[in-house]
Amino acid sequence: MIAIEAAAVHGLLPQLDEAFDRAVETIRAATGRVICTGMGKSGIVLRKVAATLASTGTPAFFLHPADAIHGDLGMLVAGDVVLAASYSGATEELLRLVETVKRLDLVLIAISGNPQSPLARAADVHLAAVIDKEACPLNLAPTASTTATLALGDALAMALLEARGFSREDFARVHPGGRLGKRLLRVDQVMHAGDEVPSVSTSTPMRDAIYEMSRKRFGITAVVDAEERLVGVISDGDLRRLLERGDAVLEHAAGECMKAEPKTISPAELAPAALARMEELRITSLFVCAEGGALAGIVHLHDLWGLELF
Repeated sequence: MIAIEAAAVHGLLPQLDEAFDRAVETIRAATGRVICTGMGKSGIVLRKVAATLASTGTPAFFLHPADAIHGDLGMLVAGDVVLAASYSGATEELLRLVETVKRLDLVLIAISGNPQSPLARAADVHLAAVIDKEACPLNLAPTASTTATLALGDALAMALLEARGFSREDFARVHPGGRLGKRLLRVDQVMHAGDEVPSVSTSTPMRDAIYEMSRKRFGITAVVDAEERLVGVISDGDLRRLLERGDAVLEHAAGECMKAEPKTISPAELAPAALARMEELRITSLFVCAEGGALAGIVHLHDLWGLELF
């Protein structure tokens, strides 16, 4: 059964032609939404296609054909594109909806396994999804045909994603919840900022620098210049090494004891990138710097572990 469905998807490749390009450009140029519709198993597939489109930059929703002809046609507005699927292309409820779609002068894109079907002939753009047979042993239950329809719908969504230049940042804006949303959080959304950031100037006495490290509880402090640009760091480990060398630490200023050229990350980076960098460098904190080196915040390893990014 899996081999039959895989063959159905692979069989879509020679069926792709300029109609697919026209479908992508039609949806991309639309001023309205993509209204996905279908009956039975095709409807379930088109509900998923609508969700994929909406989550990747193309406003879309699912409209049940039976509900449509009983009042939900009011959901359709000028500029919408209707994406309808029916393997036979002759589903009665869907064809009744198509009549209204054409009367409203909306663009109709159809997916079917019969290019000569009523649905295909009524469509402005027809996408063929012809299969050799269903995976059902009786060759009746929609199996390979719905898998092919889903693959074609996903192909449309991904082509539109690329055409629109939809980015990771765009994806994060529409996926704020759950594990996926956490993986797309930016560093500036999880970092500590303002008075929470341990920071001293290059002229700060080391006694005060150590107090700042203890007070902020990160085991590290940033050292900044007069323009609040990060120029160095002092960590607990740096202090131990200075004391082991016998240096009179308290007699120096922070600028004399700091480690220059510290590791930093941009606030626009994704949180998993910060976690990966800290694990690679074997450090527990990473200072966040804006353009020009201005200190913006600090992100700690435990903050990122708590997000369960992986």
